[in-house]
Amino acid sequence: MKIYSNKPKFLKEQLFDEALKATDNEVKNVAVGIRFVSPLKIRSLNKKARGIDRVTDVLSFPMLEGEKRGFLRDFDSERDPFSGELYLGDIVICLRRAKKQAKAFGHSLEREVCFLSLHGLLHLLGFDHIEQEDEKEMQALSENLLSKFGIKR
Repeated sequence: MKIYSNKPKFLKEQLFDEALKATDNEVKNVAVGIRFVSPLKIRSLNKKARGIDRVTDVLSFPMLEGEKRGFLRDFDSERDPFSGELYLGDIVICLRRAKKQAKAFGHSLEREVCFLSLHGLLHLLGFDHIEQEDEKEMQALSENLLSKFGIKR
């Protein structure tokens, strides 16, 4: 997977490739955007997109519309006609919030940013955490992937 970002060096495309594989979405030439923004910017985006006027840690803006947890192989018609790239959407992370959360949880900034990035990617793939069971599934999937890459709490 290609990541377009002002990303920290520790954000690994291979982690996202594994997430695609784990969700049965292993297709070629997929891309996502990840932007790191200030608390003021993410608050503004949260208010505009969700009607919630507060700072949050991560937001996702999907480009593909379809059924919940659709499969990327069903979106070939959405590929860029020139590059063949399938752009999933954008993930926006408040870096200052991520730093505070990493400190509060007692783990590294790398771990927090990777967790938030995976969380955003899962939303782009159609996962949600409205129901407690779905939240547990997202959490377990993220933890398994992070552990596979040695990114532990």
